[in-house]
Amino acid sequence: MAEIQKKIDDLKKELETLPKGNITYKNIRGAKRMYLDGKYVKAADEVDAIARVDRRNKIEMELKDLLSGQFSVGSSTAPTAEYLTNVISGERLKPYIDGIKNYKHRECFGRLETFLNSKVTGKVCLLYGLRRTGKTIMLFQAIAMHDLNESAYIKIMSSNDMSMLNNDLRLLSERGIKYVFINEVTLMNDFIDSASLLSDVYAMSGMKIVLAGTDSLGLVFSSDEELYDRTVTIHTTFIPFREYSSLLDIHDIDEYIRYGGTFRVGETNFDDPELEDEGISFRDDESTRRYIDTAIARNIQHSLACYKDGAHFRHLIELYEADEFTNAVNRIIEDMNHRFLISVIERGFKSHDLGSATQIDRKRAAAEGRTSIMDQADKRGVLDRFMKILDIRNKNDLTVEITADHVSEIKEYLKLLDLIIDCPVETIGSNPSENVLFSQPGMRYCQAQALVYSIMKDESFDSFSIIKKNEFCNIILEEVKGRMLEEIVLLETKKILPREKRAFKLIFAVGEFDMVIADEKALTCEIFEVKHTDNIFKGQYKNLIDEEKCRLTEHKYGTITKKTVLYRGENTVVDGIHYVNVTEYLEKLDKS
Repeated sequence: MAEIQKKIDDLKKELETLPKGNITYKNIRGAKRMYLDGKYVKAADEVDAIARVDRRNKIEMELKDLLSGQFSVGSSTAPTAEYLTNVISGERLKPYIDGIKNYKHRECFGRLETFLNSKVTGKVCLLYGLRRTGKTIMLFQAIAMHDLNESAYIKIMSSNDMSMLNNDLRLLSERGIKYVFINEVTLMNDFIDSASLLSDVYAMSGMKIVLAGTDSLGLVFSSDEELYDRTVTIHTTFIPFREYSSLLDIHDIDEYIRYGGTFRVGETNFDDPELEDEGISFRDDESTRRYIDTAIARNIQHSLACYKDGAHFRHLIELYEADEFTNAVNRIIEDMNHRFLISVIERGFKSHDLGSATQIDRKRAAAEGRTSIMDQADKRGVLDRFMKILDIRNKNDLTVEITADHVSEIKEYLKLLDLIIDCPVETIGSNPSENVLFSQPGMRYCQAQALVYSIMKDESFDSFSIIKKNEFCNIILEEVKGRMLEEIVLLETKKILPREKRAFKLIFAVGEFDMVIADEKALTCEIFEVKHTDNIFKGQYKNLIDEEKCRLTEHKYGTITKKTVLYRGENTVVDGIHYVNVTEYLEKLDKS
């Protein structure tokens, strides 16, 4: 047994050095070109690529035989060697179930259970979301609620295809399996174009099939084509603060701003164990970029490569052929976050209202008997230098020419992945303007933080002491947290409102309401300010008591019934303004 285990370990180590995915060929402008895992292979490297893929396939088959030999010991079902994919069923599922029994259910789990218990046939369920959002755990939680002898879990490998899966589903059906949970289904290159087999044959016969995959965009394509009108889709990417707080027992809004968007694998094992060594997704700039590479950029690239033989790359084919697709996606996401940082600085520091972070630092400095860095004579010059370096880096970071068409098409896919969400800003007397919010706050904060620290290392700031640099960084990041808190409140409120209500930011010629909730049926509205502070001072609600702003708002949206400041302090009422703790507000938001 020890010899077999050593053999398995050695093969796994070698497998890590070999390429993933399959080799495909495409006719691009009349020329036949090789692609490996969706990436273009130069002519000089084709022979080596073929040899390495052949070796990988042999190792995977050998591993499957070795592992199936291990798994068949004591099994209550037929030997796994009869299957062509990695199938686990019966009592062999118990260790997996035991490993997740202490985890709470995600809010969307009820929809999965409803699907599994329904009598409707001909539909499959798609668990759709980015990495580390709990899909794998949900599969095993669902398995735990059913008879193990009627359930099967299949972990697809890149060497599998739909004919192999078809063979195994037929065997499972013959053996009385009613519930089949298929993970990493998008690794099969022919999945998107032949997925209807699952709904039209097996689901129609009464088998309940749940699909999940790292390349979640592939699930979108399949539901729009092969599985059209035959899917129940459950989205996992968006993790609101109330759910993050409940599942991880973390009630600190700053923690959510810094790391929110995924479950922290190192602490919770809330997704694929293979990702444990990577720790927190948004720990630093490197881990954030790695997450964007694997969970987003390659997700889009692989799904497009497999969809209609790559015919839907559109303008992105140029980036794909130049092997710059991943860089371009990273660059566009970074650019959105750089622009966000610029807007934070311009609004928070360059306006006459210097921002809550500056006011807080002034009070802190006075209490400590020092002068705030923002009150130094060269404050404006410091900010101008910071912005100039930011603009230069924004341009110098371009490693590939990205056109407006590239940006537009990549943003389409980011929206399909639930990473970015449109939440328009409204103004009095003009049409709404675009306002793109990130569903994963940790990604935005980490990139903004990395940019602030890198700029402060520029030689332009050599005259600053390390203490002054740290003060300046903290002030800017405090403003970043403040703006992000506004976005979090707006996005999470917008998502839970009934159809007759809507939430939006309202901007005036001077000033704004951070959030308005308008009831279009009752013709009433509530107005909000959102502050990342636990202090109360009159200037916080000056817009809420501005008679002209309130008059214009009531003229367009109806009677103002409540004025609220959401902040981090205790609940109270000041001058008729309701001060509500923002953590409590977010945790109480519910779709019920």
